[in-house]
Amino acid sequence: MKEPAPVLEEIQGTILWGVNNIWTVLAEGREYRCRIKGKVLKGREETYSPLVPGDRVRLSPVSNLGEGLILERLDRRNSFCRLNSKRGLVQILAANIDILVCLCSPLSPPFRPRFIDRVLVMAEGHFPVLIVCNKGDQLPPPGPSESPSPEDCRRRLADFERMGYPVLFCSALHGEGMDRLREALAGKTAALVGQSGVGKSSLLNSLTGFHLTTGAVSEKHNRGRHTTNFARLFPWEGGGLVDTPGIREIGLWGFPRRDLAHFMRDLKPFLGSCALPGCLHQGEPGCAVRGAAEQGKIHFDRYDSYLRMLGDGE
Repeated sequence: MKEPAPVLEEIQGTILWGVNNIWTVLAEGREYRCRIKGKVLKGREETYSPLVPGDRVRLSPVSNLGEGLILERLDRRNSFCRLNSKRGLVQILAANIDILVCLCSPLSPPFRPRFIDRVLVMAEGHFPVLIVCNKGDQLPPPGPSESPSPEDCRRRLADFERMGYPVLFCSALHGEGMDRLREALAGKTAALVGQSGVGKSSLLNSLTGFHLTTGAVSEKHNRGRHTTNFARLFPWEGGGLVDTPGIREIGLWGFPRRDLAHFMRDLKPFLGSCALPGCLHQGEPGCAVRGAAEQGKIHFDRYDSYLRMLGDGE
């Protein structure tokens, strides 16, 4: 008579990172190196990556050497994603996070407010965003400046604050503002996103005492070099920090273009006042959003950013 198959022990854990289809999972205080049972997660076949840092999974340990099989990915509470234009697939960077940290720098690499605009749109309604301007030593004191770029950075960041997004200035190199950032993130699972070179890994090193590889900004192109090749969750202070690879573009995904304005806080107050129903705010007669931008009630660069995103919409 055939012996019944042994019942495998099942436990739950959190994905820390994955490379070459081997996933490191933290479960019950121990790290397990896991493969997916059957190589494909049932019901998750069409995703860019079936598992990302922060995912909760069911797994079965299969040896005393810290190895296991992932049986199931549990439902996600939320996720931060972007459209990967090269592959035409949605790329999820982190899951089940409490806060998203959007990093920027004033000069090197250059400040890109439209990158922040896209991050805010993708996060709106899902989780709070903290905007962190690293390399604060590149900013001159408030007041007249011979260099317009840093002052424009201050003005745009002040506009984000006016909309209700917290902004923190810090310097991972000199330690300025790090105590405030540590206090804001302690006990939370936070994902850090930004362009290559803004200092995500340096910021993590300063916060945690880790020794992650960092890289200098290219002098020729004033653009960061990739030092983080895959997203990784680091348990820290009762929560965790997700270091993500540098991103050059945030491809929007998940809503029709006619709804885009509803995800921009400064545009929303004017949406019900347009003369034409279904107005897309591209210059239609009697458009209240366009009028508000012309009157300075909406930062005109934000309106221009909206038009650019609208052109990328579904």
